[in-house]
Amino acid sequence: MDILLAILEDMHSDIDFGTCETLIDDGVLDSFDIITLVAEIDSEFDVQIPVEEIIPDNFNSARALYNLIERLSE
Repeated sequence: MDILLAILEDMHSDIDFGTCETLIDDGVLDSFDIITLVAEIDSEFDVQIPVEEIIPDNFNSARALYNLIERLSE
């Protein structure tokens, strides 16, 4: 989770990713951020996120995104 939080904080240092649960709903993350995240996750975690998993529920919080990474790692 620490690696994921570091990636997110590099993108938007002014957001508390540990508590924010509305990253997509509030427009914190835009489409460019999502593309960047998908690439970073592939690089750091060796996990490819399929297009059908790129939905707001999976990207609205760091916890949801980390749960997705863990699920896809299995």
